[in-house]
Amino acid sequence: MDGWKKGRSASPTWCWADGRGMAYPEKAHELLEFPILLCNQSLFSGDQGKGVGIGAQEELSGRCQRPGGSKTNSSWPRLLPRHSTMHLLGPSLLLLEYLAFSDSAWNFRHPKTLYAWDGACVWIPCTYSSVKGGGHTLDNLTVYHNFTYDKKTKHYNGTILYNKSLKTKESTPSQERVQFLGNNRNNCTLLINPVKVNDSGLLGLRVTSGTDKWMASLNLSISESAPQPHIELHQEIREDQEVTVTCSLNFACRDYQVHLQWSLEGSVTTSTILSPERVATQSHLSFQPKWTHDGKNLTCQLWDPMKQRILSEKTVLLEVKHAPNLEIQVSPQEAIVTEGESVTMRCQVISSNPPHWSVSWFKDRTKLKEQGTTLVLPEVTRTMSGQYTCQVSNDVGSRQSDVVDLQVHYPPEPSWVQLSPSSIKEGVTVELTCMSVANPPPANYTWYFNEQEIPGKNGRTFQIPQVLVKHAGRYSCLAENSLGPGSVDREADLNVQYPPKGVTTVIQNPTPIREGDSVTLSCTFNSSNPRVTRYNWNSPGSQDHTSQKLTIQKVTWDAQPVKCEACNQWCSWSPSVNLNVLYAPRDVNIQISPNTEIQSEKRVLLQCQYSSSRPADVHFFWKKDGSLLKEGKTLTFGQIFPEDSGTYHCLVNNSIGQTSSKAYELQVLYAPRRLRVSISPKDGVVEGKTAVLTCESDANPPISHYDWFDGKNQDLHYYGQMLRLEPVKLQHAGSYWCRGTNRLGQSQSPPTTLTVYYSAATISRRAALGVGFCLAIFLLAIWGVKLQRSWKRIQRQQGLQESSSGQSFFVRNLKARRTPQAERPASLGCYNPVMEDAVSYATLSFPLGETDTRRLSSVMTPWRMV
Repeated sequence: MDGWKKGRSASPTWCWADGRGMAYPEKAHELLEFPILLCNQSLFSGDQGKGVGIGAQEELSGRCQRPGGSKTNSSWPRLLPRHSTMHLLGPSLLLLEYLAFSDSAWNFRHPKTLYAWDGACVWIPCTYSSVKGGGHTLDNLTVYHNFTYDKKTKHYNGTILYNKSLKTKESTPSQERVQFLGNNRNNCTLLINPVKVNDSGLLGLRVTSGTDKWMASLNLSISESAPQPHIELHQEIREDQEVTVTCSLNFACRDYQVHLQWSLEGSVTTSTILSPERVATQSHLSFQPKWTHDGKNLTCQLWDPMKQRILSEKTVLLEVKHAPNLEIQVSPQEAIVTEGESVTMRCQVISSNPPHWSVSWFKDRTKLKEQGTTLVLPEVTRTMSGQYTCQVSNDVGSRQSDVVDLQVHYPPEPSWVQLSPSSIKEGVTVELTCMSVANPPPANYTWYFNEQEIPGKNGRTFQIPQVLVKHAGRYSCLAENSLGPGSVDREADLNVQYPPKGVTTVIQNPTPIREGDSVTLSCTFNSSNPRVTRYNWNSPGSQDHTSQKLTIQKVTWDAQPVKCEACNQWCSWSPSVNLNVLYAPRDVNIQISPNTEIQSEKRVLLQCQYSSSRPADVHFFWKKDGSLLKEGKTLTFGQIFPEDSGTYHCLVNNSIGQTSSKAYELQVLYAPRRLRVSISPKDGVVEGKTAVLTCESDANPPISHYDWFDGKNQDLHYYGQMLRLEPVKLQHAGSYWCRGTNRLGQSQSPPTTLTVYYSAATISRRAALGVGFCLAIFLLAIWGVKLQRSWKRIQRQQGLQESSSGQSFFVRNLKARRTPQAERPASLGCYNPVMEDAVSYATLSFPLGETDTRRLSSVMTPWRMV
């Protein structure tokens, strides 16, 4: 229902907001007896319906439509006069007073019209909100079918499809088909399942919230069968340009599923829209149009998957703009003719949208001057063979036909042999090809070598595996096809090449080669094709490596075998030649066994070794300390002694020369031997002077430790090689010996006597003392005789026998002689060589006790050792 609908008394004035919702001010019917227009901007904004209920203050600014169709802009609603403005002023003021003090307004959003068919369902998406904001909820919802408003009872009349108190959640028996899927805050969605044809008409949603009341309406259009879907096509469809076609149906219900399917293959996407703005099901088909689609039907079918049947369908005719589609018809049909015959080709356009306007011909992609749909070739020649196409154009573009391959038959042209390259290396595989242009191609070939037919060769190619020199010569061929044989044009000359053969290295020296000589070698060969252009030698250190001759200055003893290489395009090496250089023995050295340290009296073996010698006949000699020792390869010591130590050389000689080894120092290790003590000064020392005793020895390794002993074998606890006595005392006189030690053993020297002479002062003092002492002895002897006699007399008297205690002394004259001081342990001698003939010695002997022994030891100890 579009525009305005007005009634006088039976029906109130309705104002539609784009047909989506109805604003129905209920008490306005009590105030006005004539039609009045109530509208505001919100009623006509988009798809939103805004109604005014009892006690609501309506928004008065907006744009209204007069019954006559004129428009006016005002911040207050305008009353359309029937007789005069003054006649309507009173009722208008009453209505404005009511509207000014009302405090309730609601916004409802839902589709304008819903479509379905008998047996399907209707899904009514609906939302609402209060202008006052949050906190306002619905108390009751009643759904009317084809309702009217009764001014007397101030109620709506009509078939009640649904009635529910949203507070108590009570329902009436009439609610079986109608379900309320919303809530009392913002959702007023409804479901009618199933829907019937007689459900078509006006559907009213009556809601209350406290003292506020509201009525919203929408149309139901229910048909007996499913309506046709709608297909949306582009204005122009071109070949190979992807296009998307949309099939839509103004129906969608979650409890009644339907599918939209297409008669063409392509990419399909389906969507369902259930929103207050729109309820629909859509399917989008994307495909690449071809020229074959032009003039074909495109069908969209509404499919019921539950009942497996088509409910409805919509068909449209496709018009695809495309370049011409064409083909060539040839006469004769096989497009095979003999040279001189005629050929006709026709370019047939199968389809073109829009119609074509030009035709062109091409041969091997080159445009011909001929135009039109027919091409005639009278008396064709072999040059007319090729690939023919025709091209047709229209406003969309141009297209070429498939290729027609025209074959013009003719006998073989004069043949020739293809040989590339003409010069072939010996040993490779050679392939000769007979070249002759013919159509059809030659089926048989005849081959000739030096004008003689080669039996068994009738193919287009002639292969020689591992070609040899004997294969060199002139080759020709003759081609033949179904129209007859051709002729021979020219021959091919096969040139077989090979590297130099029989390459040899020759030594030009007349005599045997000695180390240091100059050697000349020459590189020779037997044959070569092509000729030899260069030479190579493998000898390092030589001069001019690229000439046929090679000179080696001062050849070394270890010269390697020499070989040469002769080259043309390829190279050949000669066998290696040994120079056999003569040289003296090399790397002469001495090998000793055992190779550890050599100790005295062990078995030792020296061997003379060398690395090489040419000639191999050699002789060995040994030298010790520069003197020739013996001849032979080995030098054997059954028991080696220190006297065998020395510098050894091994000499090896042959007819070329002699080579000596490096000097080998042979050291024999032995324990200390030949020890002796030497005294300085050697003829004796005068009391008070200095005496140095040295322990001399022979040892390898040298003595590491010395010990000194006196004549009584008492350890002097001195460990140096030299014993120094400073100053010398009389007590130092006597025998001394030493002992030496290294890691192989030890040895001791024989005793050596140290003689100490009295000094002049000592002699004088001792002489005086001796005289006095002798006199005292004499007196004591006389007194002793007397005492003895007296003692014997007393003993005889007492009858006692007592033995003498040995305490006696006597003085006797001795012949002057030098008495060794070490003869008796407790003797003292006084000797002066100056007074040897004039002085007599007196010797006193006393028993020695412990006290006397300690005193004598203390006298002998004061010496100085170094």
